[in-house]
Amino acid sequence: MKNIQRIIFGDPEEIVEMLGANSEDYIGTSYVERINLTIRTSLVRFVRRTMNFSKIMKMHTKTFDLFQAWYNFIKPHDSLKLRINSKNRKWLQRTPPMAEGITYHIWNLKELLTFRVPVQ
Repeated sequence: MKNIQRIIFGDPEEIVEMLGANSEDYIGTSYVERINLTIRTSLVRFVRRTMNFSKIMKMHTKTFDLFQAWYNFIKPHDSLKLRINSKNRKWLQRTPPMAEGITYHIWNLKELLTFRVPVQ
């Protein structure tokens, strides 16, 4: 029996381009499964059948928002590190916003929690 895969959410052309495949090729789910595993191992609320599951959707959403901010601004990603020629260090650790030029340093938790988002 052949496994049928199809895009059910989002613009199919955009998704196929992001995955680097054409419409007839295999659509890999490894990137999605990798982030799902990271979320489940980092947030106990996402583990199945635990005492810590979210009872209120508002708290569930706020917890996930905090996780996203931590994952992007505080946690350095190995795939983004740069080799540097320094006496005592070989690598410059970076976060996604550093790689995009949004910030110049790895944030700490106090910085993240006290950052005031500009009102537009």
